[in-house]
Amino acid sequence: MAEQKRDYYEVLGVEKGADDAAIKKAYRVLAKKYHPDMNPGDAEAEKKFKEASEAYAILSDPEKRRQYDQFGHAAFDGGAGGGGFGGFDFNSADFSDIFGDIFGDFFGGGRSRRGNNGPMKGANIRTSVRITFEEAVFGVEKEIELTLKDECQTCHGNGAKPGTSPETCQKCGGKGQVVFTQQSFFGTVRNVQTCPDCNGTGKVIKEKCDDCHGSGYIASRKKIQVSIPAGIDNGQSVRIRDKGEPGVNGGPRGDLLVEVIVARHPVFQRQDYNIYSTVPVSFAVAALGGDVVVDTVDGKVLYEVKAGTQTDTKVRLRGKGVPSLRNKDMRGDHYVTLVVQTPEKLSNEAKDLLKQFDALTGDSLNAAKNVKDGKTEPAKEKKKKFWK
Repeated sequence: MAEQKRDYYEVLGVEKGADDAAIKKAYRVLAKKYHPDMNPGDAEAEKKFKEASEAYAILSDPEKRRQYDQFGHAAFDGGAGGGGFGGFDFNSADFSDIFGDIFGDFFGGGRSRRGNNGPMKGANIRTSVRITFEEAVFGVEKEIELTLKDECQTCHGNGAKPGTSPETCQKCGGKGQVVFTQQSFFGTVRNVQTCPDCNGTGKVIKEKCDDCHGSGYIASRKKIQVSIPAGIDNGQSVRIRDKGEPGVNGGPRGDLLVEVIVARHPVFQRQDYNIYSTVPVSFAVAALGGDVVVDTVDGKVLYEVKAGTQTDTKVRLRGKGVPSLRNKDMRGDHYVTLVVQTPEKLSNEAKDLLKQFDALTGDSLNAAKNVKDGKTEPAKEKKKKFWK
């Protein structure tokens, strides 16, 4: 008994109402995953590839898809669809386009079917700059030095020796791309790749410029001013237009991307647009209340601590955080954690006064002694008794 075929929509993993673009995208993913050239000797992958291609051949054709939606697999029992791949045209424009993209990925060819010898924007350049925490909060002007390429003044960017000109590439005829055919699992596949002789420019320089050695550009060290905006965070980048690599064939320059590296601060920590810090509070201020000095990015401020404040109490200083990148008038908040400090060294007089204070506020110093002399046995004594 012949194996029952799966639903074509299920094979491609799309809904029945999916449009042509979704069907093509789904098939492209499966074709790359299960292509025999990527899975040599894998019979299961070959089977899935055939199944996906059969489904795509039906669903990508409006008339065949209409028949399939109406009659299911029975619509092709006596036709090409029922015999597997025999009747499917893998040299059609649609299949050819997909397989060309796939083989382009496998063997280094580009996806584009258009010539690439037209004007193209230059590549972006990336660098980094280090700034302080405060500079990230309020913004700063920085000067960086890097190597940039400029048009050669001798050859005016064409790379040829004065008195000569670049010649049309004979291999690609000036198109910048060459077309070749390749034998695959399905037969002959047409593919396109960048011309190896002219590197896609469509021109070949016979006599190179002595100053730029045929590149058309001269590299030199330059100093660039970078405006770091207020509120920028660690890892974010500043884009400077037209300071990247020169364009190709008259195209515009790329951009310079400056990544900002913010140094750690000994007191402040940042999360989004808020700042966090910890402030020590003496026992006396925590108990009686009073002012403490809080360091902020705007300078020192006084905060009134309420009497009876406990350690790890958190307070918020509104508008003392980091400015928003989109609106400098909007700032985050500064969250302060108050930590009650215990004095490490006390004079004899201070100790006596503290004992008097303790006696008036619960006599905690004698709490353990009172338990020992009273009716309740201390927990430590119970433990010793248990082990005995």
